[in-house]
Amino acid sequence: MFRQIADALREAIDKGRYREGDKLPSETDLVDHFGVSRMTVRNALSLLQQEGLAVSEHGKGVFVRPRPPVRRLASDRFARRHRDQGKAAFTVEAEAAGSRPEVDSLEVKEERPSQDISARLGSPRKVLARRRRYLLDGRPVEFATSYLPLDLARNTPIAQPNPGPGGIYARLEEMGHRLDHFDEEIRARMPSPAEVRTLQLASGVPVIHLVRTAYDSEGRPVEVCDTVMAADAYVLAYQLPAN
Repeated sequence: MFRQIADALREAIDKGRYREGDKLPSETDLVDHFGVSRMTVRNALSLLQQEGLAVSEHGKGVFVRPRPPVRRLASDRFARRHRDQGKAAFTVEAEAAGSRPEVDSLEVKEERPSQDISARLGSPRKVLARRRRYLLDGRPVEFATSYLPLDLARNTPIAQPNPGPGGIYARLEEMGHRLDHFDEEIRARMPSPAEVRTLQLASGVPVIHLVRTAYDSEGRPVEVCDTVMAADAYVLAYQLPAN
């Protein structure tokens, strides 16, 4: 029975009868409406929370969880014209969504890469790692680590917390590494406990794990970016040629 109640509430959310941020009926109201026990109602509401559709606020009730989407245009977000305007990719995405972008938890350090990162970058012994968390309107939505060969990044603006307008890609091109293309690998999975804490994920919300490799015009891999995104905060939109 609790699954039937959850189905009814889920359908009401999907059809817009309850919008993001709206309070769902109280336990008492649901008990009266469905003629079931309070425990059955609690199980139904718990199921919606596990699915990431609802969130409980102590002393206030259960609410439809806000899920602001960010549309990532894969064919556009790394366009050179954005770098020429001094805009990094995340800024472009945020502006398209009408949101306020922020970056925190920034860490820049030299380190030995993992076997996977090393292989993607052509087997350098050490890399410069840039770790940061991205927020939209104060809400964490992704965190990413960029790995760059140390011979490219050491003693350059890329090694500074703020690399300057246009981000690290603009600096790479200024250094003569004109970007040619990007390879991306994307998969969905459930988050680790650390990722749940970092992205403040509700129960049941998966993550999108994206690994991108940037290549210059000589075919050299100049950066690998390992990104974990809250799946309920993004829509990945791609234009694919048909010929």
